This record gives sequence, structure tokens and C-alpha cells, in this order.
Amino acid sequence: MSTEQKPKNLAVVEVISKSEQFIEKNQKIILIVIAAILILVGGYFGYKKLYAEPRQETAASEMFAAEQYFKNEDMDKALNGDGKHLGFLAIIDKYGSTKSGKLAHFYAGSAYLTKGEYQKAIDYLEDFNAKDVFLSSQAKAMIGDCYMELNKTNDAIKYYEKAVVDVNDMTTPFVLLKLGLVYEMNKDNKKALESYKRIKTEFPASMEAREIDKYITRLENL
Repeated sequence: MSTEQKPKNLAVVEVISKSEQFIEKNQKIILIVIAAILILVGGYFGYKKLYAEPRQETAASEMFAAEQYFKNEDMDKALNGDGKHLGFLAIIDKYGSTKSGKLAHFYAGSAYLTKGEYQKAIDYLEDFNAKDVFLSSQAKAMIGDCYMELNKTNDAIKYYEKAVVDVNDMTTPFVLLKLGLVYEMNKDNKKALESYKRIKTEFPASMEAREIDKYITRLENL
């Protein structure tokens, strides 16, 4: 063995020896840390399988009846239940942390908007958080609609502007048209024209694009 290899081998042996000494000296602490990690990991999976997932299944089952009432435009039963099944409000209170409970905020806000109770609609829609771009955009647009009904055009503009950030072919052109009209109400023709032109250039296949030229021409001729 060469003289260069001996110091390297000795260094490796020394590191191993020190590691063994550290483990031996701190064995109890290391075992406690390992046990804690195992408990946390086990607790997470236990919570998920034994608590979170069953609650989600129950919430989804309860949501079915409320959704049917919503589709049939019976907003009172959709919100408050029918005596046998929970409505959206009770689902929010009981299962608010589940996916269905979070979606219930969207439904409740929509129901209150339909009933003309605009501040309640705003409160529930603002509490709704979704990764789904379409639903997120729609919720913000509906808050804008509520503020329009309350004659708060500046607040409506703020939420319509937020709604068009989440771009999608289904809602964005319609909200851009609303936004342009509200800008016109606020005498901001420049921003109104920008909204109309976005429809023409970014969403040429949309229904809103079919007649958008007349909006653009009208403002350009002013």
C-alpha cells in the first residue's frame, strides 16, 4: 500500500469511528427523533385515510341533493336543506375543510346572487378559493355583478379586472364585454376600447366577438 493511501484510509476510519461514537452517545435522542418522524408520517396517513377521505365522501353525498335543488332553481332548499338532506350552508359549517365544503361556498354565493341578496353573495364568493381557472374567474365575475347591483361600479371594475386575469375561452370574453361597458359608465373610454379590442384579438371565435366591431367603431368615432 502506498504512503498516500494510508492517510486516506486512516481518515475514513477516523470518520467512521467518530460517527459510531456520536450515535452511541446520542442514541436516545436519535431514537426519539426517528419515532417522532414515524408518528408524524403515520398520523398524516391515518388522518387522510380514516378522517379526511370519509368526511369528503359524506360531504359529497350531502352535496348531491343541494345541487339538484340548485339546478331546479329552488334556492331556499339548496341553501337550507329539505329536512332530510343538508343545504349548502350546513355543509359549509359541518364540512367546510373538504373539497365539497369549499365548493359549497361557490354554490351559496351563486344562490344568494339569484335571490338578490348581494352582500351575502359577496361574502360567500369571497371565501371561495379554487384552483380551477373557470370557477375562480366566474366567482370573481359574480362578485363584480353583485357590486354592480349595489351601484358600486369601482368595486365591480376591480373584480371584473381580477376575473379576466384567469383567462379562459368560456368566461373571459363575456367578462371583458361587461368590463368595457362599466368603463364606459365611468367615462373611461380608453380602457373600454382596450377591453373590446381584447375580445376581437384574443377571442375571435367567441359569441361576443361577433358584434364587437360596432362597440369598437362607436368609441373610435367619438
